[in-house]
Amino acid sequence: MADLYRHRGLRKGLVDALRKKGIDDERILDAIMAIPRHQFLDKAFADWAYKDVPFPIGHEQTISQPFTVAFQTKLLEVKPKDKILEIGTGSGYQACVLVEMGAKVYTIERVEALFHKTNKLLQELGYGMIRTFLKDGFEGLPRFAPFDKILVTCGATDIPQTLKDQVRIGGYMVIPVGSGEAQEMIRLTRLSETEFQKETFGMFRFVPFLKGLEKLR
Repeated sequence: MADLYRHRGLRKGLVDALRKKGIDDERILDAIMAIPRHQFLDKAFADWAYKDVPFPIGHEQTISQPFTVAFQTKLLEVKPKDKILEIGTGSGYQACVLVEMGAKVYTIERVEALFHKTNKLLQELGYGMIRTFLKDGFEGLPRFAPFDKILVTCGATDIPQTLKDQVRIGGYMVIPVGSGEAQEMIRLTRLSETEFQKETFGMFRFVPFLKGLEKLR
């Protein structure tokens, strides 16, 4: 699907809307402006791509609301060359935002069909530098740890110790936590081997953080 002048105009409208909602980091807004979000949705729903709403992408998963993507990214305080682990690749859009900001991204997806579909799309769009893994997100990627930042894009009932262990001292984890329909956005800063500082940033809605793999049938 081509990236037309019309799409770029719609993207600018989305960026303007996010700015009015308090997203003031121009690097995040530039990343959102650079990425053809409509290519992450089925062609039939492309016009929904630049509305500030989440949208289903199949396999009981969604592409997150653009404000949520921008807000989580803002909490990460992404710096060029940051080594970031994302839990929940989904459509791949969030990973692309991080790459556009100069991060080195590792991302885990548990749904095999979605993993292959997204991997193909990332290659086609020129984001082949994103390292994708078909894995249980609860395990993280200890082989590549520690990470400067960890971003969880699904709602957890608690914070897995395995992921906390993979954040470098001085690094962050951003994760939505809660057992109800909405989850509280949390940022953990690792202060030492055993100490973490917790900050909370309001309620959001995410698909659940599930264990195990969902294999192709």
